[in-house]
Amino acid sequence: MKTQAFQRIYTQVENITKATCTVRAEGISNEEMAFVDGKPAQVVKIKGDMVTLQVFPGTQGIPTNAEIAFTGKPPVIKVSDQLLGRFFNPYGAPIDGGPAVEGEEREIGGPSCNPVRRKQPSELIATGIAGIDLNNTLVTGQKIPFFADSDQPFNQVMATVALRAKADVIILGGMGMSNDDYLYYRHLFDNAGALDRIICFMNTTDNPPVERLLIPDMCLTTAEYFAVQQNKKVLVLLSDMTLYADALSIVSNRMDQIPSKDSMPGSLYSELAKIYEKAVQLPEGGSITIIAVTTLSGGDITHAIPDNTGYITEGQLYLRRDTDIGRVIVDPFRSLSRLKQLVIGKKTREDHPQVMNAAVRLYADAASAKTKLENGFDLTDYDKRSLEFAKSYSSELLAIDVNIDTVKMLDTAWTLFGRHFSKDEVAIKKELMEKYWKA
Repeated sequence: MKTQAFQRIYTQVENITKATCTVRAEGISNEEMAFVDGKPAQVVKIKGDMVTLQVFPGTQGIPTNAEIAFTGKPPVIKVSDQLLGRFFNPYGAPIDGGPAVEGEEREIGGPSCNPVRRKQPSELIATGIAGIDLNNTLVTGQKIPFFADSDQPFNQVMATVALRAKADVIILGGMGMSNDDYLYYRHLFDNAGALDRIICFMNTTDNPPVERLLIPDMCLTTAEYFAVQQNKKVLVLLSDMTLYADALSIVSNRMDQIPSKDSMPGSLYSELAKIYEKAVQLPEGGSITIIAVTTLSGGDITHAIPDNTGYITEGQLYLRRDTDIGRVIVDPFRSLSRLKQLVIGKKTREDHPQVMNAAVRLYADAASAKTKLENGFDLTDYDKRSLEFAKSYSSELLAIDVNIDTVKMLDTAWTLFGRHFSKDEVAIKKELMEKYWKA
């Protein structure tokens, strides 16, 4: 062994797998960063003096006498306002051709906010997407996933949220993103003139999968700087958490850990919770809200990744293709925001709760009518009108490309009620009916 300032360097690798290597070393800390033959790595296991590191770019080409230099600290990022409008790799290095960021150096992956410092969420986050804001309203400090099949345009939905959300800072974390989607985000943000409040950390399909594990912590450490230090509303968008979990599985399998359900590591729940629990509403006004994409395999929400995610988060937004209108919608039956009651009718117009409930009930009546039709039963006049309402409701409010404010959403719903039903069939409180009914 030989030493340099602030480093411990070893030159004898005990074991190598495709994603990890093991070395005998002392005085090493969990999650400490290192360089194995020049490749960035991180400590994932310590047993006595045997230290196992996950090598982010993979171990191919690393010899047994490779030089392993420990940095003495976990991954870090420099935080300052210079981060705004920039694109970075998983290590926090610029990938947009701009200069390095100057600022305060912070370790990533710290603990979530002390519960004593938390405040009950009470501020609306409007996304401009009617299928979210009308039926599944989001609240600052909330954590919620998009569940979507891999062929659905979830990145476009996330981009729309980034551009329209009423937040001070938007932080996007891309994990296993295609180059086309990466360029789509860059061009869209640039053309929209929104880069001044957006920060992006990107791992694409061209990059090593294990590097994805750094992305959420990079995003959330940055989010904490703006939320805690500057009392700003921060929205963190993560895509795709399924590919993040796959990277966890790669490292776990290479360390010969016994897999749990669906070949996922037994630590999956705690790894996901460590990320999602960073969502917080602070008393001083700052907040971190997390929206994360979890792609499904054939719509299977019982898989370990969405299953664990559902226990941690406060609802879910479920995307599906509506065959009646040929567009992707936010499914009102399978979507849920558990915190929406904190803001609807309080931070939105008074009729919001009643309109939301009436619209979903009438949409459910249309689903029943559709089942009757498919089974060869005769339809009543009400059934026929409810089916027409469902098409209009999906097309004008639930489709993900409908981008209007909450007042327009409510007015549109009232218009649909008046077009297809009588006042008695809609069954909303009399005082609201007299004020808002559109015949």
